[in-house]
Amino acid sequence: MSVDANIAAAQEKFAELIRSEYERIERMKADNEVTDFAKLEKIVVGILPGDGIGPIIMKQALRVLDDLLGPEIASGRVEVRTIEGMTIENRAAKLQSLPDEVFEEVKQCNVLLKGPMVTPRASDPWPNLISANSLLRRGLELFAAVRPIRIPEKNIDWTFFRENIEGEYIWGNKGIQVNEDLAVDFKVQTRQGSERIARAAFEFARKNGKKNVTIVTKANIVKLADGNFIKAVRRVGEEYPEIEIQERLVDAMSAKMLDPEFNKGIEVIVLPNLYGDIVTDVAAEHQGGLGTASSSNLGNKYAMFEAIHGTAPFLIDHNRGDYADPCSLIRAVGMLMAHIGYADRKQILDQALDICTITERRLVVTTDRDGASAAEFTDYLLETIDGLKK
Repeated sequence: MSVDANIAAAQEKFAELIRSEYERIERMKADNEVTDFAKLEKIVVGILPGDGIGPIIMKQALRVLDDLLGPEIASGRVEVRTIEGMTIENRAAKLQSLPDEVFEEVKQCNVLLKGPMVTPRASDPWPNLISANSLLRRGLELFAAVRPIRIPEKNIDWTFFRENIEGEYIWGNKGIQVNEDLAVDFKVQTRQGSERIARAAFEFARKNGKKNVTIVTKANIVKLADGNFIKAVRRVGEEYPEIEIQERLVDAMSAKMLDPEFNKGIEVIVLPNLYGDIVTDVAAEHQGGLGTASSSNLGNKYAMFEAIHGTAPFLIDHNRGDYADPCSLIRAVGMLMAHIGYADRKQILDQALDICTITERRLVVTTDRDGASAAEFTDYLLETIDGLKK
């Protein structure tokens, strides 16, 4: 194929992608239905156990959910519904990252609790499926990934608001292979997408007495997409005059986030998709590892709560899956309960987790056999919760 023919083919593919974005922008403009959980007769919690250690830690997380929401589950106010079909084996067999029939079940739920799921790499024995996480976020319009990070000894209590749909990920499988020498991937930013994540961050800050929103980008290099993201956040920030806005570059944020001079005043952090993925993982490692952190994925109608770590194939391959740390998914249970109107139960869980992982630490999960198993740690946690209830 000639150079001109390659360029023409690439131009046509790019035009198709741009057309699809115009359609998505119109859908965002029309996305005004907001779920009021207080008005629902029944709240349906969908359970997606996941792959690898997912079913193991999900079993423990559900023990905590059943304990703290026992009366509501018994009365039928809350229904816990397990959804099958999202294992990598089933997804690979159907050649669908998110099988159609599973997605229909998902949409019958109000909120989801999700374990880690395999996203195949080139070296894996699975078809090269795209991320099921990304499809769930896009399909349910879960535009805000909210990740709290607490490191009390360093006076850090941050909440990250990561834009969850756009950026480098939205066309992650739609780049253009122009010829064997040239491949092009894309970064997408829209005013609507940037403004809605900004508004979520500022609303959280106002409701929780926070005085700072920090924008993290690479706008000194990525002039348009990141520059427009900053403009959108600042434009929304004009409606919240009591909240200070500051900026940080993503490389500096990753390298210096524990520096007291660098992080002075930071409380709420808003980031585009890729930077949010990287920076929140770095922050979680400083907190104590990915096993300690959780994430909520929020939209106007649906919400999904998950661990932020992967499926831990090393633990499974070495028969140590039962020793996986369940704390990340258990913390996600707390975020889920607060979201559907039971913040008092989250407070109990947070207190118990602080006792079990910081102040008392009678049992410690090391992910090896020298530490507590996931079930043993959860026994300890539930015993602590029962003590706090009295």
